[in-house]
Amino acid sequence: MTPAPGRLLRTRISGVGRYLPERVLTNHDLERMVETSNEWIVERSGIRERRIAADDESSGTMGARAAEEALASAGLRGSDIDLVIGATCTPDGMFPATATVIQDAIGAGRASSFDVNAACTGFLTALSVGSQFVASGSARRVLVAGSETLSRVVDWTDRGTCVLFGDGAGAVVLEPAADGEPGGLASPVLRSDGALGDLLYARGPASARSGAGAASGVPAAGDNGADPLRAVASCIVMDGRNVFRHAITAMTEAAQACLAGAGLEASDIALCMPHQANVRILSAFARNLELSEDRVYMNLERYGNTSAASIPIALAEAVAEGRLAAGDRVLMVAFGGGFTWGATVVEWSGVREPERLSAVPGPLPSTAPPP
Repeated sequence: MTPAPGRLLRTRISGVGRYLPERVLTNHDLERMVETSNEWIVERSGIRERRIAADDESSGTMGARAAEEALASAGLRGSDIDLVIGATCTPDGMFPATATVIQDAIGAGRASSFDVNAACTGFLTALSVGSQFVASGSARRVLVAGSETLSRVVDWTDRGTCVLFGDGAGAVVLEPAADGEPGGLASPVLRSDGALGDLLYARGPASARSGAGAASGVPAAGDNGADPLRAVASCIVMDGRNVFRHAITAMTEAAQACLAGAGLEASDIALCMPHQANVRILSAFARNLELSEDRVYMNLERYGNTSAASIPIALAEAVAEGRLAAGDRVLMVAFGGGFTWGATVVEWSGVREPERLSAVPGPLPSTAPPP
């Protein structure tokens, strides 16, 4: 589909989906693992439980499950998709891209596929890229999946980080918006500052073997032995105090710039869909924008921080709960390791809700301490 010269197509979200692993890890479970307490975790983060992927699950398999639900929501099949973009910082492997795992699983045989990694800002980055493919006419239908298996890069002896993260996936389908119908992604703002990269990071198997990279535990050429440091060094490292401070400033700045670029005020936003990281960060952000907390969607008490998956999971659940109507303006905003941050406004066009999407995962377990 080629747009008229000089005219860009508007892009709408036509389908949503999400997948959460069955296993629930509660704060009381964590009390048995590290020196912490349910009360401390809830007070500091707002999180009560998180999901943990099964041994046979990965970012690719979970992303495919979310993608299947998004396709059903859009009334499409995998063969209708022209491009699959995966947003993840916990890929199935160094290569091929996790997006290709999703592409194959959903039967999108004629689609191109690639990953983006902007940590917790990954979904907004992928959404912006995908919408521009549609807007330019380079692709008619794009599937964007945010999927993370953070439980495999968490140091389960570090009480400062292991209580925060969980696994899951969410996905959306992007298509052109017809003339006269609501829909569109407005004024995306994407920022990064590599000088702040040491605030939140996880090293990988290709890290440098000198200086700071030496901590990665990557063996020298010919070294076939297992380095006991490698497992810990590739885990999430976070300077919680400074991440907290920068996150509030970054999210506020991005949201204000996005709203200004779209010619909107915070009062025009029906629902804010922030990255689900920490309830104190989200509350401070809401105050900065003068948004009442009933207009800031939160589900982190159930799932914790699922990085690039958090916004699409929340979006799918908001749809299932009937929180969005055609024409509503949704503000999406995130920050992540790197340091990255961003925001965009989506004019909601309404999506078809597949029957299975209406079933939100089971209730939170009892808050009573374990025997």
